Amino acid sequence: MSNENEQFPAHKSSQAATAGMPQGRVWFVGAGPGAADLLTIRAAKLLESADAVLYDILVPPQVLGTLRPEVERIPVRRDDPSTGARYVDPGAAVGELLVTLASQGKQVVRLKGGDPAVFARFSEEVLPLKREGVAFAVVPGVTAATAAAAALVTPLTSRAAASSVTLITGHRAIPSADSPAGRASANDFAVLATLPGTVVIYMGLEQINSWTASLLEAGCPGTRPVAVVSRCGWPDERRCLTTLAELRDNQTVRSWPSPAVILVGDVLTPALESRADRAPDEPEKPLAGQQVLVTRPAAQAGELLEQLSGAGAHGCCVPVVEIVPPDSWEPLDRAIQEASTFDWIVFSSSNGVEAFSSRLAVAGDARLLGTARLAAVGPRTAEALAAKHMACDLVPTTHSAAGLVEAFADEAPGRRFLLIQADRGRDTLSTELAAKQHEVHRVTGYISRDLPSLSEDDARLLTRQPIDWIILSSPAITANAVRLFGERLRGWKIACNSTASAELLASHGLRATVVSDSPAMPAVIQAMQSWETAAQAANIGQHD
Repeated sequence: MSNENEQFPAHKSSQAATAGMPQGRVWFVGAGPGAADLLTIRAAKLLESADAVLYDILVPPQVLGTLRPEVERIPVRRDDPSTGARYVDPGAAVGELLVTLASQGKQVVRLKGGDPAVFARFSEEVLPLKREGVAFAVVPGVTAATAAAAALVTPLTSRAAASSVTLITGHRAIPSADSPAGRASANDFAVLATLPGTVVIYMGLEQINSWTASLLEAGCPGTRPVAVVSRCGWPDERRCLTTLAELRDNQTVRSWPSPAVILVGDVLTPALESRADRAPDEPEKPLAGQQVLVTRPAAQAGELLEQLSGAGAHGCCVPVVEIVPPDSWEPLDRAIQEASTFDWIVFSSSNGVEAFSSRLAVAGDARLLGTARLAAVGPRTAEALAAKHMACDLVPTTHSAAGLVEAFADEAPGRRFLLIQADRGRDTLSTELAAKQHEVHRVTGYISRDLPSLSEDDARLLTRQPIDWIILSSPAITANAVRLFGERLRGWKIACNSTASAELLASHGLRATVVSDSPAMPAVIQAMQSWETAAQAANIGQHD
């Protein structure tokens, strides 16, 4: 089970913590700028084996969704949640926590947006590790500079226009020119203004006035090309190609969301002349820029978040339930020992497949399945079976319990069915099969447990980030979403994947904006796209 730590725990010396315990290790891993598929293969393998992951807020939720449920997940903040005060040195505070976790024998991944060595407080975080003798390594990631150049389809260097690349941060305050620090800063810009290369400014939106003025005053021509890429690699990425003088007066770009990276240099001239930041022939996707709240458990959210990204939306995951093992494995273990006596073993989700396969491995003999045939409620569950080297014999045309009932319609009475379900799974399938004179055994493979409250990070996200859509993918999720989100739901468009969820909403005085024809997530996204297309055509972009 994941554990969202609310604050950095007190550091204990490695000598005290490692008594009789193997020493852990820390990996500083770059997660890339935004798109989850920019994660490196090595980074993905380290995340698969990690015991604890400390992650930045800019890490894509799809990446976190790939973690095993038992992995300890710790969001990294720049302030102390217990007091609200900023850490004197947040990098050192994170470093001390890394020492503590590694000293407990854990394999720890410090997951950073972009590259861990570029404007990421790497020096501060690694210092406690060096002091305590904790082993660590660095896995590079795609940094925003190269990602922005790729988004703009432009190089950072060229023989003709850019023989160097300089990375600076726009967060540095511009002190008075009368002070030594002010004079040093002015000298920096004097050098930057004359460099025959590309200047890349990280985190530069907030200080546009300062650095544009400094470059212009240092002699940089106002016609020098500039490119701004906001939220590079995310579905709501924005790009602007302009000039230094025009950017100084551009009020629209100033309002764009952070993080943003800015490229300055003559290497951008061809792109500026062709305005390569636009693709006028490509129609905007109906969900482009829409903020979609995904409420399923984080470990199951990755695929849906990728599908939303492909549709042009920005998905964020705020789980309202968690998947945990049953109180006892005895009923499932007993069913596995008797598996060969069943005609059909039916899986209602990939969670059930995971539970069944793990306990089958404990039993140590796949021959226990005998001649039992396997059925999956949908293609994703069938894929989960295939990943465990178990062939799926049946996937209904309609991916639901009703679809399974229809698929089994020709089975002769008296068949024995084993249903692997959640603790509070609906009894539609078992009831219908029993009505057709079949022998049905239901076994709990996992428990879907309501989260009692929103984490501090999730509550902050909902306050900071306006939500356009929320997806509710089961009655259990719907019920707890109503409890946790309350009146917020009235301001969001709601997509349900079943009439059962929509009816539950209605019982609380809420209306589903769309109900998909199929419970599969692509069908839900298609329903959302159709609604947005109709709304845009009718020029009714406002919520009901």
